Amino acid sequence: MSILNIRKIGFVASSLTFMLCVTQAGAQTTTPISRSMLAGQQNVITTAVPFLTITPDSRRAGMGDAGVASSADANSVFWNAASLAFADKKSGAAISYAPWLRALVPGISYNYLAGYTKIRSNQRSVIGGSFRFFTFGEINFTDDIGNPLGTFKPSEYAVDICYATQLSKHWAIGTTLKYINSNLAGTRPLNGITPKVGRSGAGDISALYKGSLKAKIKGEKKDIRYSVGINLQNLGAKITYSDKTNKEYIPANLKIGTSWSYDIDQYNSITGMFDLNKLMVPTPGITVLQDYTGLKDSFVLGTEERIFERNRSDDPVISAAIKSFADAPGGLKEELKEYNVSLGLEYIYAKQFFLRAGYFNEAKTKGNRKYATFGFGIRYKVFGLDAAYLVPFVQRHPLQNQLRFTLIFDLDAALEENKK
Repeated sequence: MSILNIRKIGFVASSLTFMLCVTQAGAQTTTPISRSMLAGQQNVITTAVPFLTITPDSRRAGMGDAGVASSADANSVFWNAASLAFADKKSGAAISYAPWLRALVPGISYNYLAGYTKIRSNQRSVIGGSFRFFTFGEINFTDDIGNPLGTFKPSEYAVDICYATQLSKHWAIGTTLKYINSNLAGTRPLNGITPKVGRSGAGDISALYKGSLKAKIKGEKKDIRYSVGINLQNLGAKITYSDKTNKEYIPANLKIGTSWSYDIDQYNSITGMFDLNKLMVPTPGITVLQDYTGLKDSFVLGTEERIFERNRSDDPVISAAIKSFADAPGGLKEELKEYNVSLGLEYIYAKQFFLRAGYFNEAKTKGNRKYATFGFGIRYKVFGLDAAYLVPFVQRHPLQNQLRFTLIFDLDAALEENKK
């Protein structure tokens, strides 16, 4: 790893690790390109600390990474804090583990711990928190001619604290505050360059609506429960690994989705989920680099008479988030491709055994992640276990060919067992 580029280690290393499976060559290039060359080509949105967007738990991971309107458990701290206000249990906790790029690089993993408890005074409000930790294993640093400069174990973590409350029997809102720490190069000087630990603060704003409707199925009226959720995630300050002039956006993200549940009979039920996700950060744009209009001989391909270069907005965070809904250089057609789709299905037997499947789709020019997911779960008294497996359709994925696990703890049941 060249020390000349060490001030960019945080952004590059983090992005490449998370997006290794994504064909994004040229996603942020200054190489001259024509507008005709840009049309239909890769224009991937990248950010610093992308680990903030990784699905932490195996339940939603088994359903195509859909979950913003899912029923509440400890991992709802990540998905939609507002849903915790409708939790059936008074308190709960969960711990998750996912090996990352295990087929290529040892020692990389994503770990997540979350929990919540209802406020005893009214039972309509809840507080929760989580801790996520991403470790990159060990990296060997060298100078430009290959001389060793020592080793380092880069890592990133985030601490979340959330509060949610019911506004009515149908509505709940939630808010989350988080601290982000990204240490990807250490802090010791190397060839006169001193990298810094990237730090930032951010917040989430979430809401959930729960309702039901009657439907006639096989001549019998049935209740169909549904939820609609929205979460504005990671709205916070830019992060830097060098100085204040080199800042990168963190992955501000919009999640919006719905969940539908139906009891087939006393023992069997089924749930379907649908999510839309969009990064609220600037799309790499294009500006005129050279103008050959009027010249007899054109230096660009086709009939274009201008050469463009890609650039990145330097707007403030909130302004950039608002503009991100209409800033794609390809217009509305490209803008719509920035919405990822997640579909999930869950079959439940006796509220103890779970089978799951899902699908995730991302546009070809925005990363081209397309994969199916499968999962299962089991609940028994105090404990629960979820597992998920991912099958990519187009290209390699950091989580393919390996199981990821989540342990669920019912703290209420544990207290009851202890009393007995």
